[in-house]
Amino acid sequence: MESRGSVPVRPRTYEGVWRFTVPALDASVPRTRRAVGELLERQRVPVGGETAHGVLLVLSELLTNAVRHAALLSPEIAVEVAVGTGWIRVSVEDNHPYRPTALETDPAGTGGRGLLLVREIAREAGGGFGAEHTAGGGKTVWAVLPFDRARPEPPDPAGPGRVTSPRTAP
Repeated sequence: MESRGSVPVRPRTYEGVWRFTVPALDASVPRTRRAVGELLERQRVPVGGETAHGVLLVLSELLTNAVRHAALLSPEIAVEVAVGTGWIRVSVEDNHPYRPTALETDPAGTGGRGLLLVREIAREAGGGFGAEHTAGGGKTVWAVLPFDRARPEPPDPAGPGRVTSPRTAP
């Protein structure tokens, strides 16, 4: 429990970290999106419609990438939703070592824009986006969105305890 001076500050009832695994299958994407949407409602996370939509779209894109590109090395994919005071972070972890980047693609192409979309949603909201290697040789791809632009300080991607600016997050 944090403290402000001599008065302890209790976490809000919606704050927490939820982590679970899903099979690396296409069907996991809509199921996980629905489950996370229900989690946000059940926990009464105070995200507005636009932010909630952005979080769920980001989650769908990150999970779709993991299912399409990492399933061979990662039959299960870890999903984490972390909620703090004023921010929400979604991350997807798999066992594939390749760290994806948001590519600018041919406008006539039909794919390859998922991470570009994630990056832009996070940037537009005043949040951050990144990818990092895991200790086991895989990767975690994450995005942080503030509840509103009045709170532009999302957590450090290394964990919910430290805070960095979204502009400086890796």
